[in-house]
Amino acid sequence: MTLLEQMLMNTDSVVILGHVRPDGDCLGSALGLYNYIRSLRPDIRMAVYLEEASPKFAYLKGFEEIRHRTDDENYHLCICVDSSDRERLGEFVCYLDRAQSSLCLDHHVTNTGYGEHNVVEDKASSTCEVLFKQMDESRIDKAIAECLYTGIVHDTGVFKFSCTSPKTMEIAGHLMAKGIDFGNIIDDSFYRKTYIQNQILGRALLESITFLDGKCIFSAIRQNEMKLYGVDGKDMDGIIDQLRLTEGVEVAIFMYQTGASEYKVSLRSQSIVDVSRVAFFFGGGGHVRAAGCTMSGSIHDVINNLSLHIEKQLNEREQED
Repeated sequence: MTLLEQMLMNTDSVVILGHVRPDGDCLGSALGLYNYIRSLRPDIRMAVYLEEASPKFAYLKGFEEIRHRTDDENYHLCICVDSSDRERLGEFVCYLDRAQSSLCLDHHVTNTGYGEHNVVEDKASSTCEVLFKQMDESRIDKAIAECLYTGIVHDTGVFKFSCTSPKTMEIAGHLMAKGIDFGNIIDDSFYRKTYIQNQILGRALLESITFLDGKCIFSAIRQNEMKLYGVDGKDMDGIIDQLRLTEGVEVAIFMYQTGASEYKVSLRSQSIVDVSRVAFFFGGGGHVRAAGCTMSGSIHDVINNLSLHIEKQLNEREQED
């Protein structure tokens, strides 16, 4: 019996939390767990609390049941998924504080072990992969499989990122065997974009700038530009990944303005720079090849501060070679 199953046996209420600005892995693991518990223990009082996410994930069972505002409810067990620290839970951290017991399921190397119990596998491709191992596979139905497959697809870049392992592919195969429409999941949630999203992607690419002898590239979208196009943070998916594909680039940086002199920063690397170290220094976190943080200052300030840490790692590698 897994730790998850043991803890579910000894509770009558569960709250599921994930990180701010939920992505595919956060939503997939939260709703995959939600549907699994519904099947395993239908008597349990349960809720998922997350910030509003892109409607492209509306096909996931339970998406419309997610609560987006705090209330006075208390739950015996709090399960946090895909969140490396308490701060990443945002305003919903209050449910963790009020719970009698807690479990954290995650795969971020920067996880602080903030749960009473923690299952953190930093070599796993995604939290959905970690969650799959905590489940009884015979109880995974098509709806649960859709959630878990979505998370794995998004955190592996459709099985392209270095975090993809033979075990990842094996698990994906088991989920496909549940009868999911894996092709549509990939197209509709990962690749398909609205006309406006394509426009903002085009603008970001057009105004991108390389630095550190072409080893790095960055682009930034300001609030007035977001207002002009009628977009928000949920419409920025895929921009950083397109920048990463630029020939000769080791590190890609994309940022969009979230407040006065405040930017949400995404970082991606190819094979040398550990961007989780860079993000962690500025209060963020993530993975070796994909990480993020929030930074203050002008665009020039942000890039200068990031470049110091990136250049240091690049120089260290050159000295090793």
